[in-house]
Amino acid sequence: MTASSHRTAQALRARSQKTEASLVRIKSVVDRLAKSGSPVTVAAVARQADVSRTFLYEHTEARTIVAEATVRARGLRAQTDRAQRDAVEASWRERALNTEEALKNTNAEVINQRERIAELLGQIAALQGEWTDADVVRLTTANVALQREVRALTAERERLTKRLAAARDNARFADKRIAALEAQIAEQLTAPPS
Repeated sequence: MTASSHRTAQALRARSQKTEASLVRIKSVVDRLAKSGSPVTVAAVARQADVSRTFLYEHTEARTIVAEATVRARGLRAQTDRAQRDAVEASWRERALNTEEALKNTNAEVINQRERIAELLGQIAALQGEWTDADVVRLTTANVALQREVRALTAERERLTKRLAAARDNARFADKRIAALEAQIAEQLTAPPS
């Protein structure tokens, strides 16, 4: 073996060892970035692994390591985002259902009070001649109290109706926002890695 071919073989071994060491550093950096939840980008990997961006783009194995880590990180972020959106949506749905239930109960109570008022007014009209002044005063006072209660329940129903409308608007906004985020994530997942 000539001295020249010996130096060439040594240079090739040194280059191969340097490449292997770089790949080990790249894998370590990618794992560290993934565990910390930091974005896995070519610039971040190159900087932290102390390799050039050119090395990452031109070396097939290095490019594959970074690309696979980027896809995994995007998938984890998409799952986290989806879980957060689902939690927010469930919260708004629960609020809307609670408001609807309260509104139904209030409507039923208003109807019951109106029927009771009508019944009492009918009794007053039918028996007015048979009642004493004290009875008339007592029934009139009860009627006034029931009318106040009906007004209060009507106001409560209107308040709950407004809350229900607001909850529905919030749910619609959340649905639109979720759709926009899903479209954004889909674009990111299909876009070529930078």
